[in-house]
Amino acid sequence: MILNKLKDRYNIIILVFIVILVIIQFRLATIMIVQGEEYRDQAENRIIKTIPLPAARGEIRDRYGRLLAGNRPSFTIQMMKNEVIDEQINEVALTIINILEKNEDRYNDEFPVIFTEKGEYVFSYDLEIQTWKETNDLLDIETAQEAFEVLRRRYNIEETDPAEVQQQFIKIPNLSVPISIKTWKFTDEMRKEQWLQSYNIQDMEMSAYEAFEAVKNRTYEIPENYSDIEARKIMVVREQLRKQGYLQYQPVRIAQDISEVSVTEIEENIMSLPGVNIAVEPIRYYPEGEMAAHVLGYLGKISQQNEIDRFIKELNYLPSDIIGKTGIEHSFEETLKGADGSQRVIVDSFGRLREVLERQDPIPGDTVYTTLDVNLQRVAEETLVKVLETLQVGGVYETQWGTNRLLPAKGGPLTNATVGAVVVTDVKTGEVLALANYPAYDPNLFATGISMTDWQNLMPENERDPIAPRPLLNVATNTAIQPGSTFKMIVGLAGLEQGLSPDYKILDRGFIQIGGHSFGNWLWNQSRRTMGYQGLHQAIADSNNFYFYSVGNGYDYGVGRNLPIQMNMDILTEYTKMFGLNDRTGIEIEIPRERSGGVPSIENKTKTVKAMLRNHLRRQMRIDDLDDTMVEPTPELLLEVIEEIVSWAEENPARSVIYNKMLELGIKEDKASIYTDVSKYSYFTQARWSTADTMNFSIGQGEHAYTPIQMTNYMAMLANGGYRYNLSLIRKTQSYDEENIIEYPPELVERIPLKDYNNLDEINYAMHLVQTTGSARSYFNKLPINIAGKTGTAQREGKIPPLDEVEYLKKHLGSFGVSQAAVEHKTLQLMEENKDNPRYQDEGYAMREAIKSLNPKANLDQFKRDYDNYAWFTGFAPYEDPQIAISVLIFNGGSGGYGAPIFREIVAEYMGLNTVNEEDGFSIENRLAR
Repeated sequence: MILNKLKDRYNIIILVFIVILVIIQFRLATIMIVQGEEYRDQAENRIIKTIPLPAARGEIRDRYGRLLAGNRPSFTIQMMKNEVIDEQINEVALTIINILEKNEDRYNDEFPVIFTEKGEYVFSYDLEIQTWKETNDLLDIETAQEAFEVLRRRYNIEETDPAEVQQQFIKIPNLSVPISIKTWKFTDEMRKEQWLQSYNIQDMEMSAYEAFEAVKNRTYEIPENYSDIEARKIMVVREQLRKQGYLQYQPVRIAQDISEVSVTEIEENIMSLPGVNIAVEPIRYYPEGEMAAHVLGYLGKISQQNEIDRFIKELNYLPSDIIGKTGIEHSFEETLKGADGSQRVIVDSFGRLREVLERQDPIPGDTVYTTLDVNLQRVAEETLVKVLETLQVGGVYETQWGTNRLLPAKGGPLTNATVGAVVVTDVKTGEVLALANYPAYDPNLFATGISMTDWQNLMPENERDPIAPRPLLNVATNTAIQPGSTFKMIVGLAGLEQGLSPDYKILDRGFIQIGGHSFGNWLWNQSRRTMGYQGLHQAIADSNNFYFYSVGNGYDYGVGRNLPIQMNMDILTEYTKMFGLNDRTGIEIEIPRERSGGVPSIENKTKTVKAMLRNHLRRQMRIDDLDDTMVEPTPELLLEVIEEIVSWAEENPARSVIYNKMLELGIKEDKASIYTDVSKYSYFTQARWSTADTMNFSIGQGEHAYTPIQMTNYMAMLANGGYRYNLSLIRKTQSYDEENIIEYPPELVERIPLKDYNNLDEINYAMHLVQTTGSARSYFNKLPINIAGKTGTAQREGKIPPLDEVEYLKKHLGSFGVSQAAVEHKTLQLMEENKDNPRYQDEGYAMREAIKSLNPKANLDQFKRDYDNYAWFTGFAPYEDPQIAISVLIFNGGSGGYGAPIFREIVAEYMGLNTVNEEDGFSIENRLAR
């Protein structure tokens, strides 16, 4: 019977179900009764977590493997978004922030509504815009487009197309223009709008307080029993969690590098802090502090839109990741980054580790080996600082290799000698051995995100002074100035290449009169003496301006006849460019981008003259200068008229033509006559190349503009037989397991095409005479190494602007012959009458114009200090077998010779003179022989 029933398929199905139900019931009974206590314990006290294991950032080392940037372990607070229930998140967040604040630990705060000391609610974005305006003296400018235009005029940028202007801004050192030319908004303004939209707030004009209330009450529904201060602390954490988006399994870093005290308190409260974890993560560490800071660069949070697009969207970085912002840290970001790992673990309800289920080890970033020599870098930096400090007090700089009093004969100590740079390269490879800037900064400040206080301390004290100390500025690669007499070797070489004998002597007569300009030799200007007859060698050694005025113009001014060679600006320009002074050097630092040189040309001069004329007309021309019977005067029309006048510079029409053209533009007759004369005789006639321009060109003055790193490469080419290398900071990159090594061999660009390479020997011999009989002999009389060098003094005209122009003017009103009441009244009047002119919205500028209108004879700058000259010392060593090229630049350094002690100490260090051990039985002579 039973067997017959089993033949029925429906009965079989029923039987199978019965068996399955019996098995399930048996298993449930086993789990709930027999093993119930065990599983209850696991459910209540064990949690499976995925813990990320951040990869250590790749190290940066010098050429010998000495550490420049590494990592150290630190405690990080992490929070897992998917492990915190909404009912607890507020208390958890508040507890964490209170612990951190109590122990003065910093935490990641990116919530953009902040409280001021006065209790006001403001957007951090608005404060950023305000700070930028203050930094760039644009406080009275309202719109981004207007600020953009003011900066274009201020920096004499002739281009008017916004994209082209933006490219010009990028070339200006230490200038950031956070303006979108697509929307004509400040980038922080756009970021604020994006933030509001992310919270579904459509009112872009909403105040910070209204936005705070909306987010607190509508988005996060924070109960009213929390104060606004407490609510903001909660929203700081919730903002971080919210940015994590769908990556809930990834922890959010709430704070990094916290103290052990905070760690202990959090561990003690871990039961009431679900989702919180203390992890040990590697933090960037720079063991040498400020050393080579501008080469290494610094780190920062992903913040700009282009960074978000590249790193988060394209490369899958986490929003909380730190990236390289400048220097090698930026240029080799992806090489240094590494790959994060993770591990799945079981922890109990107390957060204690019970078992590791699975582990994927992180892969450290690759090590970057630089070309720097730490010891040489240290000597360059320390010597630069000591020499600057000595110059500031007019003291004596003394080492075993020389003793020198650094005090000008006139004028007293160089108190403003506070900025300098040094570059050292290998002449045979183009490798950068040292690159020093002063002042510098400690990149450790940026390792976990720099504080606002530390950031402000890195800003220049006097923003109005373009050459004031700027710790973040890489002077060596981003400051281009005239080379002074260090340029004379190019002029001399061009003369030799054209057939001039180095023994051809020119009689120095002290000065040369060209029209209304007198061009004097420095010795004549200083003491009314001359140098007599000199050939090329001694002319370079003594830095004889008269000789190079003659060679540059192809005319012997000593006897009043042509030199036996052809010489013109095309030839001089060709040789200048041949030495790379119009190009970037190839150095790998991308941000801040290396500034290219500026070889003078008629095109550049015309561009400069046009910019100067544009600025003059914008200062002087008024709307009421336009004849309202011919045109309808408007600010826009006035700008168009000015641009039209400026456009005539290349043509340089006759005076009568200019006058008639101005009348056709609608300028009143009396004003047209004035502006015609100014345009014609003060500007248009200057927009051509003259003999006077060639005079300045020949001695490295005028429109020349080169960086210390360009000058070093130029010195290397003189030393190595004319071989031009791309300069490099990187030797190789190497993976942690040494499986993947990428070499960066020297890159030879070319050997410059000289007619006779022996001519370089003549130039180098002349530079050697600088040490033995020339302008720098007193600095090298104890150095047992022969060098080839050249002093250079580049003129810096103008007055040092005071920190506060208004304060300065008010202080000296009595000396200007005007009363305070009259000046204040006139200032307000001018500002009101010239609302359309941004310059007059600057109170300092308006006050100057007011004083000049009240007393045209007043010398408003008489109480300001003059800028001192830039001081250069460049060259190579040893003279007989060149190995290194060096350039030293000192702002407000007075005389080129003052860079010589720095040059000397670097040579001594490189040649091993400072490490001679008397006990090993080797003398300096024996050491050099080895």
